[in-house]
Amino acid sequence: MEAQRTAQTLAAVQKLYDTYPFPPEPLLDEPPPGYNWRWHWQAAHQFCAGRMAERSDIRILDAGCGTGVGTEYLMHLNPTAKITAIDLSAEALGVARERCRRTGGAVRGGDRVEFRHLSLYDAHELPGKFDWINCVGVLHHLPDPVRGIQSLAAKLAPGGLMHVFVYGELGRWEIQLMQRAIRILSNSPTGNPDPNPYRDGVQLGRSIFSALPETNRLVKREQERWSMENQRDECFADMYVHPQEVDYNVDTLFELIKASGLEFLGFSNPDYWQVERLLGSQPELMTRAAGLGDRDRYRLVELLDPEGATHYEFWLGCPPVVQSSWEDPDRLAKAKPALNPCIDGWPSRCLFNQDYRIISLSEAEFSFLSAVAANTEATVPQSIAQILSQQPDFDLAAVRSLLDQHLLLLSP
Repeated sequence: MEAQRTAQTLAAVQKLYDTYPFPPEPLLDEPPPGYNWRWHWQAAHQFCAGRMAERSDIRILDAGCGTGVGTEYLMHLNPTAKITAIDLSAEALGVARERCRRTGGAVRGGDRVEFRHLSLYDAHELPGKFDWINCVGVLHHLPDPVRGIQSLAAKLAPGGLMHVFVYGELGRWEIQLMQRAIRILSNSPTGNPDPNPYRDGVQLGRSIFSALPETNRLVKREQERWSMENQRDECFADMYVHPQEVDYNVDTLFELIKASGLEFLGFSNPDYWQVERLLGSQPELMTRAAGLGDRDRYRLVELLDPEGATHYEFWLGCPPVVQSSWEDPDRLAKAKPALNPCIDGWPSRCLFNQDYRIISLSEAEFSFLSAVAANTEATVPQSIAQILSQQPDFDLAAVRSLLDQHLLLLSP
């Protein structure tokens, strides 16, 4: 009976994405614009393990690739990687193949991507293991997310990384209400519904939003947060008429992570999870918060700032994931630095770091980073100590500052 329900749910999800292939980003005849460090192996490895990986000729699994927007970035940002992309929807996979064919080609790397029509539950059918698994916006749409994440975890190589994105219940409260309202009207015995339940749901949802007053809480949240992307029916359908969705809070999220058997390496947006930004003006509150464990602090943050808890994006690792620390001055001095490739605006003293935050560099910082950029191209790269010997106005403390701002990648 359970297997039958699972099959029915997966079929319903497949029909949604066959009707509305997602994401609906247009196909391009050139590489996708910009960088996102979460899709760049070395930048992601630095974030998770504190250092660059020893190799870049890795195997990547894009688990639930949809129309291939993420796959395309993985292909272009990791030019020596072999990529396998799987999805439940044949229609979405067709778009993904065409997307990567048009912007990849044999020269740029489109031949490095293999597409498979598979559910996450069937990842065991793929040969070998993967150094990196990307699973964005998928697990929460499975009838059994635990089974899904365990299926993927079994395919992650020791020391490998998994990038995950799932929905958060607190920041999606208004979405949940609209989903339920659409479902009630969809089940009405009167009216002339579209025979396709998802096209009918989109029409109903848009009509409800049009009928409600501007002061309505659901309308206000839609206008403030989602309306721009939801102009496209594919996005509206994915948000409001999906047949299967599991929304998490910190407690249920860490139950999912525990079930995976993998190691939690951190959230992709660590600044959001800092209690100081919410309670830092009250020393007594901070004293009490200091006595809490990590999970209680995370839960406290999402309770106090629920609008920011629309989703969780985080990293897991398959043990052993060796962590590097640069607190030892001698170790830092011996490290080989590279310019973070996921910065925008270089070479300039005003640029965006990997999180698209504006960074204004001093003359000394710019000079050091220029030396690092040249060092990256050198046949025999220099250590930080060797570069600093030619930069009298710079020191290890300043190097650490650049590292904290995600402008540098380091290898031991």
